Amino acid sequence: MAPGARDRRGEPAARVLRVTPTCVIPLDELEWRTTASGGPGGQHANTSDTRVEVRFDVEASAALGPRQRARLLERLGPRVRAVAADTRSQHRNRELALERLRSRLADGLKVVPPRRPSRPKPAAIEARLEAKHRRGERKRARRLPPAED
Repeated sequence: MAPGARDRRGEPAARVLRVTPTCVIPLDELEWRTTASGGPGGQHANTSDTRVEVRFDVEASAALGPRQRARLLERLGPRVRAVAADTRSQHRNRELALERLRSRLADGLKVVPPRRPSRPKPAAIEARLEAKHRRGERKRARRLPPAED
């Protein structure tokens, strides 16, 4: 949720970023920075700080467990940041930056199980060899018959 966001009833929304079911980061741990967005937009772009950058300090976070911290440090480094300058609205760019940060953190926390090598089944080997045989027969049938002297 973006800072100052409200739920459906108009009450202040939870001030946390839920990355995964087990990883919840308080929005107080995020550092926000706004700057002028580049590109077209006329006077509005020249006077409004609509580009949003959100940073998260992995090393200093109290919300992460030791394994989560180690995994993020290994994959993403000590600081993770996300930038959004897609829209003319700072509020919408804040939401986009927060979602991008959440996505990066979730990808960094994902545990990839090691691949266990497998062997092809006998039926698959037989089917492959049969296909090779048919392909060879087809090519042999295209050849000109040998010249008789």
